[in-house]
Amino acid sequence: MRVGVPSEIKPGEHRVGLTPTAVREYVAHGHQVLVQQGAGLGAGYADEAYVKAGASIAPDADAVFAGAEMIVKVKEPQKIEWERLTDRHILFTYLHLAPDPAQTEGLLASGCAAIAYETVTDARGGLPLLAPMSEVAGRIAVFSAAETLLKHNGGMGLLLCGVPGVPPARVAVLGGGVVGSNAARMAAGLGAEVVVLERSIPRMRELDDLYQGRILTRYSTLDAVEEEILKADVVIGAVLTAGAAAPKLVRREHLSRMKPGSVLVDVSIDQGGCFETSHPTTHAEPTYTVDGVVHYCVANMPGAAPRTSSDALGNATLPFGLALADKGLDALEDNVHLARGLNVLGGKLTHPAVAQALVKDFVDPFGVWGGSKL
Repeated sequence: MRVGVPSEIKPGEHRVGLTPTAVREYVAHGHQVLVQQGAGLGAGYADEAYVKAGASIAPDADAVFAGAEMIVKVKEPQKIEWERLTDRHILFTYLHLAPDPAQTEGLLASGCAAIAYETVTDARGGLPLLAPMSEVAGRIAVFSAAETLLKHNGGMGLLLCGVPGVPPARVAVLGGGVVGSNAARMAAGLGAEVVVLERSIPRMRELDDLYQGRILTRYSTLDAVEEEILKADVVIGAVLTAGAAAPKLVRREHLSRMKPGSVLVDVSIDQGGCFETSHPTTHAEPTYTVDGVVHYCVANMPGAAPRTSSDALGNATLPFGLALADKGLDALEDNVHLARGLNVLGGKLTHPAVAQALVKDFVDPFGVWGGSKL
């Protein structure tokens, strides 16, 4: 198969869909790989490294899309990109369609097969292609919160870790999954006081056993969320419903009762955000303030560490990408977990949570959801 890797064009995005190491694996499987000139530079990979791995270098994105049957990216396609897609393309990338009807309509109109990293599953019920970026985002969220708390960045002027005789910041983490557990680990490691709000009792037991009381856990109810966000100096939103829009856990009316200069970090912003007042921001302009509370809502937090993120993402996506390149859409017949990553096919939505969020019908072409088939 001819596999194309275009440069990422979302503002502040420096990751790359395939590293030279991954390209070498594709080439070893007999595939041709076409990489846009300069696509890997932001992650530290020169064109020469891709050529050495067996890729060809394309002068621009038009050449990549025209020459490839499968497009491997990181972030969701922008308008100019989905307009390049056709019914002969397989798109393999993060999509986050639930809060993005414009992108959804663009992909439906293209006729392409679009497979979303964030809805591919595994045998344990996890999301293996979302996990590595969730790990990065959870850790970056704490660094970003600590920086935003400083007075010159709009925060209350509080040092996250405190000093002897002065208490540290209190960090409330909403959700104890991959993002939340990594955020909690990082915040506790820096010396903050940390509480994780979670609804899975087994997950809370794991955190309690692991941290032996260093991280507090609390069952997430409306009362608990409200109490903890009012006590917190930092709130990290780390909730996820696979494929669907994130639930709104912090309401506008809460903000005026929170500490002035406190910080909200919404890691769920790709799925619409879990704070009612969230809207996507960029690394260039990461924050804004509502009712005295500073919001950090960068929609591609892992893009700040493109070398680490590209390598971690490549490790996770490689076996699935190779299966698609080797077998095309027949790979979805062989692997139910990869098939659940399919969000769009032949102008139809093929993931039930995405369809529900966008109030559209869905079909089940591979019979993995128990719905109608194409």
